[in-house]
Amino acid sequence: MNEDPIDRSGLSRRFWEHKPLTRMTQREWEALCDGCGKCCLNKLEDEDTGTVALTRIACRLLDDATCRCAQYDIRHQFVPECIVLKPENLDSHAYWMPETCAYRLLWEGKPLFDWHPLISGTPESVHEAGVSVRGWTLPEFEIPEEEWEDHIIEEPT
Repeated sequence: MNEDPIDRSGLSRRFWEHKPLTRMTQREWEALCDGCGKCCLNKLEDEDTGTVALTRIACRLLDDATCRCAQYDIRHQFVPECIVLKPENLDSHAYWMPETCAYRLLWEGKPLFDWHPLISGTPESVHEAGVSVRGWTLPEFEIPEEEWEDHIIEEPT
């Protein structure tokens, strides 16, 4: 897969380094997504510590070959609890976002990784760097929720 499903053409060079998240256009905001698919993994949060663990259990809508939501535009019809990440709600959601997520990194004041498609120029770089979930997730409907703990993973960085 070489075609980028996110239109990153014509954006200002390295716009994320000088433009606050709250001032980005919708197109710039969407371009920050690296396409790793990790945000679509089900997570477990320790109620006592607040620690969030990723599992290899993916949302039922994740296509693990493309690392994209198979029904992105209408996902709330199938998964009403799916979060629409926006600059105004990032502070309440960043803690559970993947450590390599551009939204989280920029919110924390950190730079993007060299494999990010905005830097590398190709959507394949996230997969080539081994950061995506391509090919190793399990569909949530196949694993009972009480067994999700058995599928906790270290975040691929």
